[in-house]
Amino acid sequence: MRILYIIHQYVPEHVGGTERYTQAVSRELARRGHRVTIFYRQSRPGLGWHTSSEKNIQLYSVWDGILHPTRRFFSVFRQQPIARLFERVLHEVQPDLVHVQHLMGLPELLIRHIRSHGLPLFITLHDYWWVCANAQLLTNYKGHICDGPRMYINCARCGLTRAGYHKGWNIVIPVLAGVFALRNHKLFWILREADQLIAPSQFVLRQYVMQGIPEDHITVIPHGIEIPGALNLRSRISYTEPKSMRFAYIGGLAWQKGVHVIIEAFRNIHGPAELWIAGDETPDPTYAAYLRERAPHNVQFMGKLSYQEVWNLLNHINTVLIPSLWYETFSLIAHEAFAVGLPVVASKIGALAEVVHDGINGLLVTPGDVHAWQETLQRLVSYPHFWKQLALSVSPPMTIEQHVDRLEDLYNQSAARPR
Repeated sequence: MRILYIIHQYVPEHVGGTERYTQAVSRELARRGHRVTIFYRQSRPGLGWHTSSEKNIQLYSVWDGILHPTRRFFSVFRQQPIARLFERVLHEVQPDLVHVQHLMGLPELLIRHIRSHGLPLFITLHDYWWVCANAQLLTNYKGHICDGPRMYINCARCGLTRAGYHKGWNIVIPVLAGVFALRNHKLFWILREADQLIAPSQFVLRQYVMQGIPEDHITVIPHGIEIPGALNLRSRISYTEPKSMRFAYIGGLAWQKGVHVIIEAFRNIHGPAELWIAGDETPDPTYAAYLRERAPHNVQFMGKLSYQEVWNLLNHINTVLIPSLWYETFSLIAHEAFAVGLPVVASKIGALAEVVHDGINGLLVTPGDVHAWQETLQRLVSYPHFWKQLALSVSPPMTIEQHVDRLEDLYNQSAARPR
């Protein structure tokens, strides 16, 4: 089967959850004999495209100038040059189906080209971008969780705040609200055109159903975890109670990730305990500097880790912490922790509450509540036998192979239907 994936950006320039997922799925499909092509956009001066290959995967990167936030937002409307390049890719690849992983920074015209060729269309809902231009359902002006557009006035306020305008611009809010409404109208047309939407969790499904997408149009398939072949997985039955509890946060260093919450909690932890923080500090150096300033002596900053280094770190800690303040859609790191038998302590919010079962394979904590986090972590430090009980109850997550089995079933069902 010839499969074309569309994604907004790709490795090695960008190594986020969506990019890692797309790479892992593509490699597994290629290993099974499918011809996989990935089409993505780069942020580069001028107009052009480049082809390359990676482990039997064909890559097409295209660009049409530098992508700043405003231009990325308006890219959904009209981008004829990118659309023409995509049409050439369709002609060369001749895919049997197209699967959109993300469309941020890419035009709606791509979907019209796909439909004009009569190709099956799949879309994975990795985040909330189809509903929220921020993609995270967090307001820029208050930092609060958002339930979606309210006459698009709140969306306009977010846009103004993100652009750096705070006062004196209220007069343009009605106009901006209309722009956001048009954006979502176009994106919802795309969602309804898809043969199948795929959500990584029940929580994501419910969020999109709340926005008007029919529930029977969405299939829930949790992401699969690509486990390195050389990884030394722990033997769950050989766990011993740790003499010093090592906690780790692994992920982006951004306010909505709640890293400051666990650092503040750790300032009052008593007993043998360490907190390791692994994440890139360059996207928000002000926030990273604040974290370092507030960190007590038993907090270590590991910096940005490679994929292999993350797995190595997981083998040297006891518990993964996920103190998110926003609606996580899946959380790869939680499932990677489970893959090596580690319990997870996470905020009771979004999809995290689906995968972390309180008191069984981890603990759930009120998001943003420093005192609650301090009490929960202190409990694990003071009673290591309780940690062992959680660790022994961890079940392995879905593997990338099992995930691709589910995907292949959907692809084959679509291919069998007359068009």
